[in-house]
Amino acid sequence: MRDDGERLRDILEAIERVGRYAAGGTAALENNELVQTWILHHLQIIGEASNRLSQALRADHPEVEWSQIIGMRNILVHHYFEIDLDIVKAVLEKDLPPLKIRVQAILSDMDETAETDQ
Repeated sequence: MRDDGERLRDILEAIERVGRYAAGGTAALENNELVQTWILHHLQIIGEASNRLSQALRADHPEVEWSQIIGMRNILVHHYFEIDLDIVKAVLEKDLPPLKIRVQAILSDMDETAETDQ
């Protein structure tokens, strides 16, 4: 079973992978089905990993909007005909960069705690 640290690293990896193709701008997202599918898939991974984090970790980090991340995953998976690319673009531009910083900080705190516990 994967622990919270592994799931947080899954989130970071998915953000990095989204960044590879999101850098092509909105035209790539709108006009390239493969890029669109790649980005949506990795947004789903972010949501799934967030959903599987422990309740304790999510409660300890209310600065991250876990419920919105998980909710977006549910829309991407279950209501795919209702996906609004403008919302996806907004997530890529406004939400993923601060999420990456927050997840990195959480992992750093976890690493520091692990070192002091040894």
